[in-house]
Amino acid sequence: MHEILVPSSLHHLQHWISVHGYLGIFLLLLLGVFGMPIPDETLLLFCGCLTSRGTLHAIPLLICSFLGSASGISLSYVLGRLLGMQTIIRFGKYVGIHTAQLEKVHNWFKGIGHWTLVVGYFVPGVRHLTALIAGISILDARSFMTYAYLGAFLWVSVFLSLGYMFGEKWPVVSRLFHQHLVLALSMIVAGFLFYLLVRKVLNSRALERGKP
Repeated sequence: MHEILVPSSLHHLQHWISVHGYLGIFLLLLLGVFGMPIPDETLLLFCGCLTSRGTLHAIPLLICSFLGSASGISLSYVLGRLLGMQTIIRFGKYVGIHTAQLEKVHNWFKGIGHWTLVVGYFVPGVRHLTALIAGISILDARSFMTYAYLGAFLWVSVFLSLGYMFGEKWPVVSRLFHQHLVLALSMIVAGFLFYLLVRKVLNSRALERGKP
């Protein structure tokens, strides 16, 4: 069987996996989900491809991937819970953040906000931020683990499965994912800016009508 083609930018990850195996994958995902510049989705797709070739085994890979991502997001939660509260207590009054606002965010997480811990996993650069916010808002640990770990399991399962199904075509899947992600985020930002523009125009017209 011929060797899997790997982009040059990922050769260091390939070497890390070949040397450290499942432990290396665990550590990479822990650091990546925590916020380090590691291409998590690309790593999972590549590992799924290795599983289809028999280089890695599905069950140990799924377990170490889940534990790595769950550990990474848990560190972000703990950081938010410990350091975030201190920051708010010490410096919050200088930037207009008060206890009442924190309680409002906490109540939001108790309602539907915790689902962002699940959905946010599929948006690079967002998953660790949702955990930080959950920690700062003092979301209870049981609720955090329920939704964050569910998101972790779904996330690793989806991308490992895609890597397994598409095999050596996994770089195409990775490229399409990031292309569509950028497009989706661009549309969201554009929609938000349009909303702000319309709101500004309407407020200006309302003020003009209210003038004598």
